[in-house]
Amino acid sequence: MKINRNIFKSENTDKLLIKFAVPTIIALLVIELYNMVDTIYVGRYLGSTAIGALAIAFPVQRLISALGLLIAVGSYTAASRYLGEKNYDDLKAVIKNSLVLTILIMSAITSLLYFLLDPIIIGLGASINILPYAKDYIGTVIFGGIFQSLTIVMCYIITALGNPRITLKATGLGAILNIILDYVLVAYYPLGVKGAAISTVLSQFISFLYAWHKFSYVKKDLNLGWKLRFNHGISSEILLVGFSTFVIEISDAVVAVLLNNLLLSYGGDKALIIIGVTTRISMFLFITVIGISSSMQPIAAFNYGADNYDKVKDVVKKAIDYVTVSSAIVWLLMMIFPQYIIGFFMADSELLIDTIRILRTIISIFPVVGVYYVAIYFYQAMGEGRGSFLLSIYRQIVVFIPLMFIMAKSMGLTGIWLSFPISDMISCLTGIYYIKRASDIVEEPEY
Repeated sequence: MKINRNIFKSENTDKLLIKFAVPTIIALLVIELYNMVDTIYVGRYLGSTAIGALAIAFPVQRLISALGLLIAVGSYTAASRYLGEKNYDDLKAVIKNSLVLTILIMSAITSLLYFLLDPIIIGLGASINILPYAKDYIGTVIFGGIFQSLTIVMCYIITALGNPRITLKATGLGAILNIILDYVLVAYYPLGVKGAAISTVLSQFISFLYAWHKFSYVKKDLNLGWKLRFNHGISSEILLVGFSTFVIEISDAVVAVLLNNLLLSYGGDKALIIIGVTTRISMFLFITVIGISSSMQPIAAFNYGADNYDKVKDVVKKAIDYVTVSSAIVWLLMMIFPQYIIGFFMADSELLIDTIRILRTIISIFPVVGVYYVAIYFYQAMGEGRGSFLLSIYRQIVVFIPLMFIMAKSMGLTGIWLSFPISDMISCLTGIYYIKRASDIVEEPEY
């Protein structure tokens, strides 16, 4: 693979953003299809209770993906900035340390989850009926975490070096294989939710092998060698910059744990099943927003490192426009045709009606929240770790969790569902403020 050192600087902003955003959105969609396909097969062949088990598994899977993205985004942003500065020594150090961090962190978290599996599942809100399904699924799927994370890290680094299609190809290969294996191990052979988990792990391993093969060309082009060294300063930079992305991802897991327990208290297994389905469907909206926002990041980071501040402001403005329009299109489809989308997951007509109503409530004003996510990635691109961290914890941790408990106490289940759109509006207003503040920083970089 030949490293493209001029792509971020020379190409038209619209073309550049589209070139990076489209493969990223499709790749994120493909990644989401792992759990989505598992949910469809499990719901169709094992029933609604098994869907509840996958809802319980969501925080664990989100923790694993959050740790992978923590390192991937941190190294991705740092690599783009060093490429813009033509600082190739630190660029190589970032790449090597990203691999070391991934192996160390994912090995530790997999071991911890395995040995504390029972108390973790109970703590996540599993009922007696859901517990055995959740244990079978989580106890197997965690072993694919290291392959998934290494794949993401390598693909993000290759993207930062000018090849935006690699993530799509690597994850696409795994997702296609997962669809096939899910049919074989869930629909054809009676392996249940464990079969769904096995298909996910095998698919993630194949994706890893493909990404590793492509990454070998980067090693050759940069003359990296095989010796991996841990550099405390570089590793700290990777973790600091990527931490806000980790918080965005892990806050979903934290919210899911609290939400599952709260819903179990107010609505029982039925409420858990509904949130399990609506969470997976609403992720299509986040895929659009995160895909465009994160694609803006390496472009902004490169030009910020190269002191090309007009290009930085231009790509941020275009990102906001694209995020708002694209998420509104997907949102309209979900608001108009929810019965067809939800129908893939469940056959229970009574439960389907309730789920449609609740989905419409949860996503009712979602398109306005795009500017908030652009603000987070803008601050990451500038290396403003503190600002991006404060933004990343804001929507879920600072606003949604307290609001959820307050609304539940006053309005019950209805209050919990209404907490979603209220949090989106507050986050939108906050994002607008931070974008304006960041634009002033770009105009006066010595600030």
